Amino acid sequence: MGHTKLNHIKQAAQLSHIAYSQPQEIEAQLKGLNLPLTKHDVLAGPEVSYFLTQLDGVQVIAIRGTANAQNVLVDLDISLKNDNALGIQVHQGFAISAAAVYEDVKSLLNKQQPIETTGHSLGGAVAVLLGMYLQKDGYNLQAITTFGQPKVTNVQGTRQFSELPLTRVVTPKDIVPLVPPLSPMQIKELDIYWHNGIEVILLKGQEYSLTSGLKSMMRATKVASALPDERNLHAHKMSTYLQLINEKLKSSKQVPYKMGINLFGLSID
Repeated sequence: MGHTKLNHIKQAAQLSHIAYSQPQEIEAQLKGLNLPLTKHDVLAGPEVSYFLTQLDGVQVIAIRGTANAQNVLVDLDISLKNDNALGIQVHQGFAISAAAVYEDVKSLLNKQQPIETTGHSLGGAVAVLLGMYLQKDGYNLQAITTFGQPKVTNVQGTRQFSELPLTRVVTPKDIVPLVPPLSPMQIKELDIYWHNGIEVILLKGQEYSLTSGLKSMMRATKVASALPDERNLHAHKMSTYLQLINEKLKSSKQVPYKMGINLFGLSID
């Protein structure tokens, strides 16, 4: 992962962080980054907040998430329901929010100009589904960058949107991207939750790891059903993500991710 990619992740992280600000502060913070505020709205029905800005000729939609990992896990409805617009099974609550944002912002989007979406936590989940809607309707979807994002669809859904340009940034102890927990015996089931995209695991200092597919999903076998402790809550904070990204901007090193999983007496790394 080169310096350009890290800078792109840093820019997305800054916008995801700004999405948590009070409405009157968002424009000022974007102005500090020399970015315009095209639109900001808080949609009353699904209680989702987002803003649209322009970054180097790209339309960027940033969606506010939920900062409290404990609330994310408690409120997470894990039932999958069919989304007629996408033709796949999705998390219903995330899909309702994504559809609301799409309907609200669509009139301002230019199909000839690249579009990116970003968000943290539940905002990241909405950013992924919003990206699916945009891609399906022929918009020039350039990238989706999420932070601490929970799963949004199942195995079949990820296959149908296998070309989604998604980068999922996580930290090792953030368990929100791993819920609902996964048993190794469920791996062959097609109706279990599954992640799209490339997973960037931010380790300490200059180190990071890249995973995807089965190896990425196997991390979810280590999640217990108990609520997170302080380490997990800290690992999920957007400020923690920004700190770990900043540590890697000058110099970074990719290392293999050690799964630390034993299955039937075999070590899986």
